[in-house]
Amino acid sequence: MRFALCFIIVLATASSGEENWPQFRGASQEGHSDATGLPTAWSESAGVKWKTAIPGVGWSSPVIWGGQVWLTTATPDGKSRRAICVDKNTGRIVHDVEVFKPAVPELKNAFNSYASPTPVIEAGRVYVSFGTAGQACLDTSSGAVLWRNEELRIDHLEGPGSSPILYKNLYILDCDGVDAQFIAALDKETGKIAWKTRRSYDFEGKHIMRPMRKAYCTPTVSLVDAKDQIISAGAKRVYGYDAETGREIWCCDIPGFSLAPRPVYREGVVYVCTGHMKAEMFAIRIAGARGNITETNILWTLIQGVPLKASPTIVGERVYYTTDDGIARCIERATGRPVWQKRVGTAFSASPLYAEGNLYFFSEKGQTVVLKPGGDTPEVVGESALEGGFLASPAVSESALYLRSKTHLYRVEK
Repeated sequence: MRFALCFIIVLATASSGEENWPQFRGASQEGHSDATGLPTAWSESAGVKWKTAIPGVGWSSPVIWGGQVWLTTATPDGKSRRAICVDKNTGRIVHDVEVFKPAVPELKNAFNSYASPTPVIEAGRVYVSFGTAGQACLDTSSGAVLWRNEELRIDHLEGPGSSPILYKNLYILDCDGVDAQFIAALDKETGKIAWKTRRSYDFEGKHIMRPMRKAYCTPTVSLVDAKDQIISAGAKRVYGYDAETGREIWCCDIPGFSLAPRPVYREGVVYVCTGHMKAEMFAIRIAGARGNITETNILWTLIQGVPLKASPTIVGERVYYTTDDGIARCIERATGRPVWQKRVGTAFSASPLYAEGNLYFFSEKGQTVVLKPGGDTPEVVGESALEGGFLASPAVSESALYLRSKTHLYRVEK
């Protein structure tokens, strides 16, 4: 009965995913779309149904439910944090809501924005995070703020980055600052803390400097050993938690910090990019894992050509991603062995999209390269350019792409 229920839930998620894009990297959690008829080439003068200027500055990716596209933004000084709703069909801004108004905005680096975490959306409600500035839930019809929570305070040092997810009645967020490191769940109906779990890595005992304690990952929920687990990567360690209670199930030490790529999972194995100082990729078997599995469950590591910002995706027996400096790479999932690599640009932060057998790569300069992965050699099936450049990752609804540049939101279709 449990298997049947899980199967029904998966089917419902997959079927709604063609119209809705509910979170960072979509319902699949890794940038896969079942949509058909997507374009593979466009320009400012061809294939753009509408283009809407988004006020303020924000790198959050768009999320979609029904006829609405939501994203967040902030004034350049960080003193106004806002949620924006755009009509999916017309591009008209429907709601522009000030959610938080910090008197003294936190520090951030010049590359980041005050509105980088991607919202998460469901029928009737959208949930937004501005990191330490606060979490909130809005009614999607009226734009009214239903609750706010300002208890998840940390020092990001570089500004906010981790995006929230929903699981059953919980709103879940990684909170990895230089001063405190934990994962927390809020009751999504009230915004009250449901559970809060401190990271178990002993930063003090190992004399880890404060800047090396931070991270910016988005957690993933996966069915592991017939039970839902949160897979969450922080500085120096990746963790598995019970999705309902936040209890730590397993952990595995990794070398890096300031992680941003979202972990991806297949068949008992999680693939994690480790962040600074030098990014590596770890394949870790977590099926049956309990306690600290550092010495026993690392299957392979890749030490060259691993991204610091863009998340990987898995298709079949291969892992695909792009490095920060624009090299698209394909590796074997079982071994980490490189299969091919191809230059697709020069600077990347956005995570790739996989749809209709194609991989889409979006650069910080506004270029998009579409590859058909093929066997051992990829084929370029489309190249495009839009103004502004991409730091946000794409969203898909039906047969259209929704692309947020540094200044605008685009709807692109054939």
